[in-house]
Amino acid sequence: MPAVRAEGTTVPGHMLIDDRFTAVATKFFAMFRRKSHGGGGLAVYLHGEPVLDIWAGWADANRRWHADTMALSYSTGKGVTATVAHRLIERGILDLDAPVATYWPEFAANGKGDITIRDVLNHRAGLQRTRGLVANPDDQLDHDAVAAAMAAAAPDPLRLRASGYHGLTFGTLVAEIAQRATGRDFLDLVRTELREPLGDNDFWFGVPEHQRYRVARLSPRLGVAKIPFDTLIAPFASVQLVDSARGAIYDGWADMTLGTRPYDAMMPGWNGVFTARALAKMYGAIANDGLVGNRRLLRPETTGHIAEMPPNSRYDYVLGAPPHFALGYHRAIVGTRLTRQTFGHFGIGGSGAVANPRLGLSVAFVTNHLGNHAMSLGDARLPFLAALAERAVRSDRATQADGTLDTTRAAS
Repeated sequence: MPAVRAEGTTVPGHMLIDDRFTAVATKFFAMFRRKSHGGGGLAVYLHGEPVLDIWAGWADANRRWHADTMALSYSTGKGVTATVAHRLIERGILDLDAPVATYWPEFAANGKGDITIRDVLNHRAGLQRTRGLVANPDDQLDHDAVAAAMAAAAPDPLRLRASGYHGLTFGTLVAEIAQRATGRDFLDLVRTELREPLGDNDFWFGVPEHQRYRVARLSPRLGVAKIPFDTLIAPFASVQLVDSARGAIYDGWADMTLGTRPYDAMMPGWNGVFTARALAKMYGAIANDGLVGNRRLLRPETTGHIAEMPPNSRYDYVLGAPPHFALGYHRAIVGTRLTRQTFGHFGIGGSGAVANPRLGLSVAFVTNHLGNHAMSLGDARLPFLAALAERAVRSDRATQADGTLDTTRAAS
């Protein structure tokens, strides 16, 4: 029998493995054979129904990963935050092409009066910089302080030429706009716009004390070849591209994310804590014309607009690469290819979730083991799991088509 937590979310009593996705499950379980590999969860929805819900490994040195274990998933939260915004957009509470200052008058300061909601969702507001944004480093975790500082700041002029990834500020911008437009706290909006429509409470931006026993411990520290990320890029700060990337984070950020402080804050651009199950359900709705099970999350025209929106920029002045951002999500790498039909949001370290509306498929993966032996910033676990899942769906479709053809031939 499934268990029900106090908040109302049903936790499965056993894993779910649809026969069509056995190869996906096998690959996932192979990732967590040793305690040093940490743990993770994987969930897949097909045509609005769950077909894979599995977990493996260790949440910390002395605790196994369980059905209800969840992990801080970094930028995975950007896609979740964007989905809240799209719920408000489709009801006319927000207008994609309206200036942000329509809802947040102070935002017009320093030449930002023409920046729109679309610009924010497409990382073209020019407000990616956090280094030096607030005088007291502790205020980086204070939503009100960061929002006020961004409202007063001048935008990066490079925004007129390309997107500039708002690594830590995206969620603060979207959350403040949503709060101003509705007059409600963003965490309350997460409840009414995601938790209640989906029937799943595991969308957290700030985890209450009584839920923290479920959070997996992250490791190792973010870096490349064991060199801390802050240290790695500091010598190159005079290079414009590196300066843009360095300015988008602040000293101590990587250390802080491995501690407990992120769970006290509300920074939806990077401190979201989720189960794979919750993420797969949300993206399962996006992949299925807005419907998951018998629950409506978004209208078909909304999900269609998201899926068909072309990437806003072929180059990003923070990332130094083509990010293919579109309305709060990005085109996904599946296997080794950047695809047009699959989109979602990956997080630093490897967690993330994607939707493929053409296949009616969503795939979500969360883990506490950041990256691989070469670097902890990210790896190919989710892309390859997504590729296996897409292959399973296409194989099943081909089998069904062959069966239909054989039946037709027999009847004739």
